Amino acid sequence: MVKQYAVIGLGRFGTSLAGNLLQAGQEVLGVDVNEERVEDAQSAVTHAVIADSTDPEALKSIGIRNFDTVIVAIGNDIQASILTVLLLKEEGVKKVIAKALNKPHGQVLDKVGADWVIFPERDMGERVAHMLLSPNVLNFIELSKEYSVEEIKVPASMTNRTLRELDVRAKYNLSVIAIRHGKNINISPSPDETIEEGDVLVVIGGNRDLERFANLQ
Repeated sequence: MVKQYAVIGLGRFGTSLAGNLLQAGQEVLGVDVNEERVEDAQSAVTHAVIADSTDPEALKSIGIRNFDTVIVAIGNDIQASILTVLLLKEEGVKKVIAKALNKPHGQVLDKVGADWVIFPERDMGERVAHMLLSPNVLNFIELSKEYSVEEIKVPASMTNRTLRELDVRAKYNLSVIAIRHGKNINISPSPDETIEEGDVLVVIGGNRDLERFANLQ
């Protein structure tokens, strides 16, 4: 389903995010007060406009309330970031995601109405550390402080056996929700699916259980 996104702030983070949404087939409006950044981001968005997001009339003129989600990716101008989130919520935008530079900034964004506050640098640091400490983990999504979804390379000891034989749920308290064979992915695999060398399991469960499973040999 195609949704409409607006990304306000076309620095490296905002442009990268917009480009990934566009590649996923979504409609993306890019907004920045800087003409040069707007020009540079043309290929990463469906449309790009020069506008001051701290000006209520400017937000109205681009029809900001019609977008499903608005991402505030403003760089170092904390005041502009906070005011933009406040104005977006006053305009009736249903979902506002905002980038925070630090914890106090994030707390203020939360208080003025941001639906989701993200910390790109902190989150990337945690992600890299997690993957360094667990080399079998190729990717992960943190669902909460206790639970995650992880892509885990199959340990050599588990190859050429079926999911039924491995009994991951009983032995490790985890659920295998997909198996990736090269570029192909098998969603909700059968218990009789055989695990082959090089396969990747997409597993959901508690973080401690995932860590134990990811470090199997």
